[in-house]
Amino acid sequence: MAAATPTHGLMGPAKAAQKITGWLIVSSVLFIILGCFAIIEPAVAGLGATLLVGWLLIFSGVTHLIQAFKGGGISHVVIRVLVGVIYGIGGIYCLTHPLLAIGALTLLLAAVILAGGVFEIFAYFRLKGESASAWILCNGLIGILLGGMIWLHWPSSSVWAIGTLVGVHLLMTGMTRLMLTLAARKLPTTAAAH
Repeated sequence: MAAATPTHGLMGPAKAAQKITGWLIVSSVLFIILGCFAIIEPAVAGLGATLLVGWLLIFSGVTHLIQAFKGGGISHVVIRVLVGVIYGIGGIYCLTHPLLAIGALTLLLAAVILAGGVFEIFAYFRLKGESASAWILCNGLIGILLGGMIWLHWPSSSVWAIGTLVGVHLLMTGMTRLMLTLAARKLPTTAAAH
């Protein structure tokens, strides 16, 4: 009878890396497909994002209500209950009036992008002499341009803004993960060769 070694039954690093990275490649391709779909059909993707926000708000509201009664004094309970109720109302509103909610989310998105662009330009003036500070200025100007475009074309921008931006983000996330996964897949074979 042969004695079992501690590594008996374990796969080597190359096999383990291939198995893990295989699932990561599948998820990366799924992100890419979803991103392309969201770019092609931005209204559907925007509606899906709005419904997701609605459910997240409801779950967050329930969590706040549960946390309210775990101690901390009367002011803690009142604030948590208030926040929970507001989140719950916002979530129910998103689920029952998704088209109105997508319009509100589009305005919020435009305001966030505009504010980000303004802060980037302020950061550029503080870092003007540093290398690559021109990229900060460029990013700020693009943020102001994009945020302004969404804001000025509201409510018609509600049809495309959220869905397109979610699609671009999903596509870029998928591409980045795919490239990182393919690079990670080569590591065990490269390490074994040395």
